[in-house]
Amino acid sequence: MKIIVSRDEIQAKLSNIQNIVEKRNTMPILSHFLLDAGKAGSFITATDLDTALKEPLQIKVEKEGKICIPARKMFEIVREVEGDLMMESVDDQWLKLKAGASSFRLACLSAKEFPAWPGMEDMEEIQVGAKVLSEVIEKTIYAAGESDTRYTLNGLLFHIVPDVKTVVVGTDGHRLAMIKRDFEGAVKEERKLIIPRKAAGELRKLLDKHEDNVRMTLCKNHVLFSVGEIQFLTRLIEGTYPNYEQVLPSSAEKKVIVAREAFVKTLRRVAIMSRERSNAVKVDLSNGLIAISSSNPDLGEARDELSVEYKGDELSLGFNARYLIDILEAMAAEKVALDLQAPLSPVLIREEKDEDYRCVIMPMRI
Repeated sequence: MKIIVSRDEIQAKLSNIQNIVEKRNTMPILSHFLLDAGKAGSFITATDLDTALKEPLQIKVEKEGKICIPARKMFEIVREVEGDLMMESVDDQWLKLKAGASSFRLACLSAKEFPAWPGMEDMEEIQVGAKVLSEVIEKTIYAAGESDTRYTLNGLLFHIVPDVKTVVVGTDGHRLAMIKRDFEGAVKEERKLIIPRKAAGELRKLLDKHEDNVRMTLCKNHVLFSVGEIQFLTRLIEGTYPNYEQVLPSSAEKKVIVAREAFVKTLRRVAIMSRERSNAVKVDLSNGLIAISSSNPDLGEARDELSVEYKGDELSLGFNARYLIDILEAMAAEKVALDLQAPLSPVLIREEKDEDYRCVIMPMRI
């Protein structure tokens, strides 16, 4: 293999795969990316066996070939050199790089060792606008579990039903975010896809640079997102996702309307004095007023007040301030509504003008 590539071109492509290549050294091949240089088209592919990304590379190919290159080290080299890079492979084991007066010799692995792209079964295809897909991930991913023993919670549920808006859900058992949006195309029957949190986060980064529709190819064990020329494949989490509809409170005795940004700022101030692990704050509700307080025997106390739209009985609840702030920051409306019942009942938070986006948070005992 012998190629010439511009520094900007390969740097942009390598930055997309840095979080996909495996950092732990359990399988050396997973810390490498596959460079496939062909005169009909060239690609780089990276995988951690759960997610895979394949994207085209604009290069001048003098001699065709394939080789697996250490992703992190290659990225560091490209970031520091200047001008175009000339790359030449030697016996599937070494890569010679030249850029200006700089030259490198990099140990590589054979392309034969790189994992094969998974086969696709039971395929169905739908489409969704890049901005819509980015929005549904952004508004739910913060609520998904990160290393929960209930492994289905470590992903986002895409609940796709024929002729109905698609529902995307994230929950870690303490809070839940649910959003409904229109996806184009039809599925023959209801599908519940659980997309890993890491994959959803990496996909969202790709969507920031894309305007058009994203094609979703749904398979038995995988889903393939075609974002322009980039192919992003993820293995689905197997298992049954909790019934999210049961978590949504059906009725609310008490309703509070509050200015979202002012609420976030008040919570941030008071949370400074809360215990670090629990981030616990106490919320006391009375006519037209919310009082938020926190205390820590080792540090001291904090208290702040905020005017709200509320008429009714006094009520005291405890919350994890971090969870509450995450929900409020994912919303965009000037005002949000809190639907409350008893001190330990789930609290529904929603934007005034978007009934299709709802969040639930469980209060804490204080």
